[in-house]
Amino acid sequence: MAWFLVEIRYVQEKLEDVRPRHRKFLSDLAEQGVVALGGPLGDGSGGISMYQAADEAALLEIIDQDPYHLEGVVAERTVREFKPVIGAWLPKDA
Repeated sequence: MAWFLVEIRYVQEKLEDVRPRHRKFLSDLAEQGVVALGGPLGDGSGGISMYQAADEAALLEIIDQDPYHLEGVVAERTVREFKPVIGAWLPKDA
């Protein structure tokens, strides 16, 4: 499994209406162990989430189902693989 950092920039006019569905989507993925964390940037321009998936193709299948993506809230999206090596949240055998 690989880790991915996903950053999105919002289309502000659509944000408020879709936010509850987006948060439910991410909450469900968090319960499944797919999303480690996620939330908006402090300036409200977008958000960052960290996912675990088999590979980038598998990740894209997942995040393309996000209501923000499906309903046009995402103005821009970047996906980068992340290789965590230090941190309290990492398994001891990482």
